[in-house]
Amino acid sequence: MTDEPISPPPRRLLFLEPRGLIDIPTLLIAAPFLLSAPRGRKHGVVVLPGFGADDRSTLLLRRYLSLLGYDVHGWNRGRNVRRPGDDLPSVMAQVKALKAKHNAAVTLIGWSRGGIMAREIARQVPDDVRMVITLGSPFADPTANNVGAIWKFITGEDVPRNPERIKQLAEPIPVPATAIYTKQDGVVAWRACLEREGENRENVEVRSTHIGLGFHPPALWAIADRLAQKWGTWKPFKPSKLVAPFFPRKAGVYYAG
Repeated sequence: MTDEPISPPPRRLLFLEPRGLIDIPTLLIAAPFLLSAPRGRKHGVVVLPGFGADDRSTLLLRRYLSLLGYDVHGWNRGRNVRRPGDDLPSVMAQVKALKAKHNAAVTLIGWSRGGIMAREIARQVPDDVRMVITLGSPFADPTANNVGAIWKFITGEDVPRNPERIKQLAEPIPVPATAIYTKQDGVVAWRACLEREGENRENVEVRSTHIGLGFHPPALWAIADRLAQKWGTWKPFKPSKLVAPFFPRKAGVYYAG
């Protein structure tokens, strides 16, 4: 990731986004294999939906993680359409309640805008958050997107473009972070979805589309792998030989950061 301006993805990719829906039947086919994924200590997991979406959009992801033994919850806030920051207090209260229930920090998973929110929650209550996993979340520059018109239609406002705030959003968070992204993203610029290189931060590329990330079997496998890590430790994602072919390979590694 660099400090250079990030442009929105090519428009042609936006029109190809429906391809991601193919991942839904693929997910069902891959279910037996996905259920063989490593499993970790039971703890609370909160999944935040993307802009304009609600908990129904994350149902399959949450169901999968529940079958692996985690205490998984939606954000219980309806559609994600309110002003930035309006939902954070409620989700932070949910996180604190889950931490108290299991006597363990909570994992936050956020899809698109939900990932930006998850990072900000971790920034405010780092002792309550075990890790953050983002799916196509443009926290490095939320303005690098192809859906500004939809944002304005739903909210009645333009996409916020405060340079100082954008810079703050891109700053690393104080907990381990995994950014899952796809270069075929037609909604947001994939470069805007990358964590800065550093300790306890990584970027995992998958072959999907923006709307398919929550159903994409390799993405779900990567999430399960992250959750299964020994408590109190963190290592970069490195798929086994069995699943490695399903992840793009660059310069001999499957991750960056």
